[in-house]
Amino acid sequence: MMSFKVGDNVAVIDDVLKGKVIEVHNGKIIVETSDGFPFDFSPNELVVIKESQKELSKFSDISNENLLEKLSQTASKKNTPKFKSTVKQDKLPPMEVDLHIHHLTASTKGMDNYDMLNIQMNEAKHKLEFAIKNRIPKVVFIHGVGEGVLKTELEFLFKNYHVTWYEASFKKYGLGATEVYIYQNPKD
Repeated sequence: MMSFKVGDNVAVIDDVLKGKVIEVHNGKIIVETSDGFPFDFSPNELVVIKESQKELSKFSDISNENLLEKLSQTASKKNTPKFKSTVKQDKLPPMEVDLHIHHLTASTKGMDNYDMLNIQMNEAKHKLEFAIKNRIPKVVFIHGVGEGVLKTELEFLFKNYHVTWYEASFKKYGLGATEVYIYQNPKD
């Protein structure tokens, strides 16, 4: 098994994620992607990108035992039927976007409700497009309860994208959050 240390550049074997190890504890490796999002992985899901490599390439010398094992598994499974696995997507926690205005701006002095709503909606749109671009399957928008104006505007925004939305986990977020599932393929 490969050992990892804080500062290692790593890539996820079964995904397109790359990043830097920020923490190692209890058999879990916490990787921060180049976009600043932390994800937990077990050591057998990661491979170190050596400084000389700069990136993983299918044409470079493959000396990593995890990659060699993965390649031999895929070569032996070429003739077996393929099934879509959702285990990986379910393991990753959803991206969380807190839209409370005090998280988005230093001061609301001189702003009216319309200005604050515009800031919140711009942030929501930016984060949703980021998640779509980076193939992040689930995003939780934390909007709070209030009068429901932001929630209504979010639902209007979501109608413009190939997504499904629903109330987020009450246990984790309470009443003021909406979870969005982003379809990865137009056929979904």
